[in-house]
Amino acid sequence: MIYTFVTALRPTSPVGVQQAMVADTGHNPIAVDIWYPTDSKPGFVLLPSGAQWVAAKGRVEGAELPLVIISHGTGGGPMSHVDTAIALAEAGFVVVAPTHTGDNFQDDSAVGTSRWLVDRSRHISRVADFMLNTWKDRTHLDGKRVGLFGFSAGATTALISIGGVPDLARVETQCASHPEFVCQLRRAGAPIVDPGPASWTHDARVSAAVIAAPGLGFTFEPAGLASVRVPVQLWTGADDQTVPYATNVGIVRRLLPVPPEFHSVPGAGHTAFLRPCRLGPPMLCKDGPGFDRVAFHKTFNRSVVAFFKAHLVVPSEPASASASASAGTGLDTTP
Repeated sequence: MIYTFVTALRPTSPVGVQQAMVADTGHNPIAVDIWYPTDSKPGFVLLPSGAQWVAAKGRVEGAELPLVIISHGTGGGPMSHVDTAIALAEAGFVVVAPTHTGDNFQDDSAVGTSRWLVDRSRHISRVADFMLNTWKDRTHLDGKRVGLFGFSAGATTALISIGGVPDLARVETQCASHPEFVCQLRRAGAPIVDPGPASWTHDARVSAAVIAAPGLGFTFEPAGLASVRVPVQLWTGADDQTVPYATNVGIVRRLLPVPPEFHSVPGAGHTAFLRPCRLGPPMLCKDGPGFDRVAFHKTFNRSVVAFFKAHLVVPSEPASASASASAGTGLDTTP
């Protein structure tokens, strides 16, 4: 408990946090964590998603605030990207992170099935509905400024939400010839069946997206991203063996009609985009030799905040070249 108290995340400016349940008609409700700027006094809060120095159920400060939805990766949850969520809240954003039903740290019943990504893309739209139409503090939001952040399966989810149409029939072919991590997630004896284009949920309210280490990139061949028109910041770890560049980020980068703001992070593996963690499962917390995840996340979070500020313009701060805030940080941002 002492370690938890000492290592709890401490925002540099007051951040509030709420938890809520989002209705998903015909399906289990979706739990969400919400971070936002506040004028309430923060304190030590121990949530199921982790310990933080925040104002639990504090007042929301500000008006016409932009909204960012965070979609975690397979087996993750809201705590997976809590440092990024808090960085955005400190910068004037409201951030909501759903715990994807059927694909989280407690329940993986949908993973590797034909409904896996269908459910995930629907969740994003349901969460946006809740925040803009039902959330008790919705009057603080600007419904015309909605962004989306996704990591791994969450990044694939984000691509679908902004107009992407994957062809899941490609999974069996890809796994037979060039197996990669996603092939291990398929349910034995139950091949993934493509549900057809009409099954995917796209959300036109999302006007900018940060895509980090997307999986299943090969399923968007040959033209599955042709309808994506929103600005995208695209990230890859140069040492990512879980979602190899050639069959994932490389394809997404090539197929996006509008060239993304691209970042390749030297020495970073797949989990480098998760919240820094020193005492946790090695598969999630251990990085390669010489890679400093804490230092990287300072740069990463600044870049994510700058991108959303540039494309979801925060009041009183002009849209500028802030999207290039990563210049001089040592990242490969080759266009």
